[in-house]
Amino acid sequence: MSGANALSLPASISSQLPRNEACESALRLAWKLLERPIFNHSLRVYLIAKHLAEKEDSPFAFEPRLALLFVWAIHHDIGTTDAYNGAERFEICGADCAKSHLLQHDYSEAESHQVWTAIAIHTSPGIAERIDPLSRLIRIAVLSDFGSQHYRQKMGVEEYCKEIEKMLPRQDVEKALGDAVVKQAKKIPHVDSLTWPTDEKFPKASWPGILLRAHAENPDHTGVNPAF
Repeated sequence: MSGANALSLPASISSQLPRNEACESALRLAWKLLERPIFNHSLRVYLIAKHLAEKEDSPFAFEPRLALLFVWAIHHDIGTTDAYNGAERFEICGADCAKSHLLQHDYSEAESHQVWTAIAIHTSPGIAERIDPLSRLIRIAVLSDFGSQHYRQKMGVEEYCKEIEKMLPRQDVEKALGDAVVKQAKKIPHVDSLTWPTDEKFPKASWPGILLRAHAENPDHTGVNPAF
C-alpha cells in the first residue's frame, strides 16, 4: 500500500507481529476497514495479551499459536465495520470473519474455532475469563486497555499499557467503539430509537443491547456512551 492509506507502524510494534501470510493479510484487512482508534485499540490488545502470555510462559506467546492470538486481537472488533455488519451481534460477525480467514489459510477447524469462541464471548464477563486460555488472555487484555485498574495492577501491566499508548494513541476509542456499535442499528430496516432491533443483532442483555438502550434513552448525548 502507498500514499495516505499506507500502513506504517513503529519498528518497536512491527517487530512483534507474526510473520506469515495469515497474520499479514489480517492486519491489512483491519487497517483498511477499522476506524483508526479501533485499529490502534486492536493492536494494543494484541501487545498486552502477548506481554501477559510471555510473563506466564503461555504457548500463545510463541509461534505457531502466537498467530492465533494475533488474528483474534486484530479482528475482535471487525464486526463493527460496514463490511462485516451481518444479522447477528458484532462479536459473532467478527468471530465469523476471523474463523473464515484462518480456515482459508489452512489452520485447523479446532484452532479456528478456538479463535471464534474467544471473539464471540469477549464481552461476556465471568465466562471469557474461564472458558479457554486464549479467551482469558484476550478478555484481560481488552479490560486492561480500557483502563481496568483491577487487571492492570493485578497483572502488572500498568506501565506497559502507558508505554504502548504513546506509540498507538487512544484517540477517544471508547467513543469511537460505542458509536460504531450503536450505528449498526440504523442499518436495520424500519428501526428507530423507540423500536427494538432484532434480538440477534442487539440482544437486550448483551453489551451491544445495553449500549443501544443507553443511546435510545438519551439520543442527544454527544460524549462516550454512558453504558460503555
